[in-house]
Amino acid sequence: MTALIGAPLAAFLITSLVLLILLSPIVRHRLLDRPNARSLHTVPVPRTGGIAIMAGVLVTLANTGAPLLLWAGALVLAVLSLIDDWRTLPSSLRLVVHLLVTLLFARLCLGGYGSVAVVFAALGIAWMANLFNFMDGADGLAGGMTVVGFSTFALAAAIAGDFVMASLCLTVGLAGLAFLLRNFPPASIFMGDAGSLPLGFMAGAIGVGGWYDGLWPLWFPWVVFAPFTVDASVTLLRRALRRERIWQAHRSHYYQRLILSGWSHRRTALAEFGLMVGTAGLALACLGRPGLVQVVLLGAGAVVYACLMFMVDKRAPRNAEPR
Repeated sequence: MTALIGAPLAAFLITSLVLLILLSPIVRHRLLDRPNARSLHTVPVPRTGGIAIMAGVLVTLANTGAPLLLWAGALVLAVLSLIDDWRTLPSSLRLVVHLLVTLLFARLCLGGYGSVAVVFAALGIAWMANLFNFMDGADGLAGGMTVVGFSTFALAAAIAGDFVMASLCLTVGLAGLAFLLRNFPPASIFMGDAGSLPLGFMAGAIGVGGWYDGLWPLWFPWVVFAPFTVDASVTLLRRALRRERIWQAHRSHYYQRLILSGWSHRRTALAEFGLMVGTAGLALACLGRPGLVQVVLLGAGAVVYACLMFMVDKRAPRNAEPR
């Protein structure tokens, strides 16, 4: 048990140490996120926090026997995203690499299920990776989702008796916690694509892997990460229906519209944290229940979620959704 707890603690300490280096006077002025018309912040902020998270996670996982494809895939996406943050890469190249990494993982994980299952799993993991990136736009948001989401995975794995998976997930969660302490409003550092994309990949990959190992149903990861999966998916669909260029930066997400309607970053983050804990608790409450009970509980949760979204739609100003 000590070894299982040691990896998460090591990830927390390594991430904290790297953050100290990245925020030092010599380094902090590199790779700044400078405000633009689509930003919610007003002063330049370093966007290198993902480097610290990945250092804590990957150094730890590489020495704990974690699946090679999991940490290697996360490493490839982190390096690709860091290069993109430094020297903008073509979106087509990024998309091809994302799909290749997720296809390779899905093929080796689910190869026995046939090509259709592999393709759907790969697309689901790629979507999770990119929606994590889409939702990384406000202080504390992606860090909080990392802590709550992966800690929930860890708890579910422990309940199922898989303490190796539990340690792996808690390792990611505690690395996210070390970052969140520096990213909670007012943030001193942002995550950047080098953190959000590989974290999203790991959320999707672990979600599929946990389902394959019988730790949870296939719906479980999507409900745990519902504050990201629902917001990003609904926003994308709405923009597509309005015939907007969905690949362009925007300020149409629900959390963005709350801030534009007058909420502070801190208030928005705390409200989102409450939502994250609520959806994670709902997902855990449904585990092991009869099918009908799961349907009723998830249906009730969906109704509450829809009401919250409707309230934001009524509150947000029209110019919160630029056309």
